[in-house]
Amino acid sequence: MRVDTSDGLQLAVFEQGRPEAPTVVLVHGYPDNHHVWDGVMAELATDFRVVAYDVRGSGESGVPTSRRGYRIDQLVDDLGRIIDAVSPDTPVHLVAHDWGSIQVWDGLTADRLGPRIRTFTSISGPSLDHAAAWLRNNAAGAVPRLRQLLASYYVGLFMAPVLPELCARRGVIGRLVDHSAAADREVQPPTTAQQDRGEAETVNGIELYRANFPRRMLRPVPPQVDLPVQVIAPERDHHVRPELQAGAPAPYVRDLTVHHVTGSHWVVSQRPALVAGLVREFIGAEVSA
Repeated sequence: MRVDTSDGLQLAVFEQGRPEAPTVVLVHGYPDNHHVWDGVMAELATDFRVVAYDVRGSGESGVPTSRRGYRIDQLVDDLGRIIDAVSPDTPVHLVAHDWGSIQVWDGLTADRLGPRIRTFTSISGPSLDHAAAWLRNNAAGAVPRLRQLLASYYVGLFMAPVLPELCARRGVIGRLVDHSAAADREVQPPTTAQQDRGEAETVNGIELYRANFPRRMLRPVPPQVDLPVQVIAPERDHHVRPELQAGAPAPYVRDLTVHHVTGSHWVVSQRPALVAGLVREFIGAEVSA
């Protein structure tokens, strides 16, 4: 399926599972495409209609011609169009990882896509506004905040001109991904080549950082979320510390469930059965509540 965006691009959409079952929408992060969800899709397809799409700039979807096209407001609009296309009459269950999660938090509010979403599961992707507020909060503790700042060293690199694109084309970013995946020593980490991850999305996705980090981190406006949210926080995440994942949304989410799990930042591809099991349980508990 192809879905048109409000600024003239097309998004590639992929579907598995039972057409009559509740719909689960999966949103991938950086530097991935929809293939990062292959294992999770296969697990969930026995019980749900599962939809994944290539976020703009990645996979088979269109590429914005300017940095404005990567702003979170536009990405939320994209999600709304995906939901309109795949489930126009019934709210969906949303699951997102890394930048896939970062980009959709703004859409969870009651005045945006909140009424169209039944549950949300976030994996290694806090709202930038929530994160900025958490980093300013002395109650979060000096050591956890320092650890997160050290873990986010690459964000400063991505703000620089030219250099990050050079690193992407030389395979440096891919090797960093492989290194962080190796933090989960109990599973065989998939290599960059096995992940169906291309150079184009590794280069294009750098604009996500440039388009959103400066304003969001300097002038945060944390979204208030009323719908049920589950956070899956891998304990060996080298990029988004578990303390941030669990602590940042807590003051702003009315109904929050947090699961600390064994795994690296790439838990969605390395432990798909674990992720799918938690998603299935969370959806079942909320639907029966």
